[in-house]
Amino acid sequence: MQWKHHQPLFWSLFAAGGMISAFCLPVIILLLGIAYPMGWLQEGAFSYQNMLSLSQNWLAKLIILFTFSFTLWHCAHRVFKGLHDFGYHGGALARSLTYGTAGFGSTAFLILLLTI
Repeated sequence: MQWKHHQPLFWSLFAAGGMISAFCLPVIILLLGIAYPMGWLQEGAFSYQNMLSLSQNWLAKLIILFTFSFTLWHCAHRVFKGLHDFGYHGGALARSLTYGTAGFGSTAFLILLLTI
């Protein structure tokens, strides 16, 4: 199958990132921003050893990578379309900077996760 346009790929990454951001980030904010500081969680729940052992699991790595990467692609697409809405039609330069940053960030994060 040959695509005539590149937008379906970026819109799918944008949609996946929006869904993951909408479902995962409120839970992360609730746990790290409210429950842990208020003492509602078990002592040492977010200790270095617990987080290291969690991040060494391949399934947790995959979930962390998807959460970070798709959220980054969502942000990149929002910035690109926001520039367009503000009247800056940068074309290839704006596309390269926004999506290139998301691609570089996702790749760098993947490499960091693989080194753990």
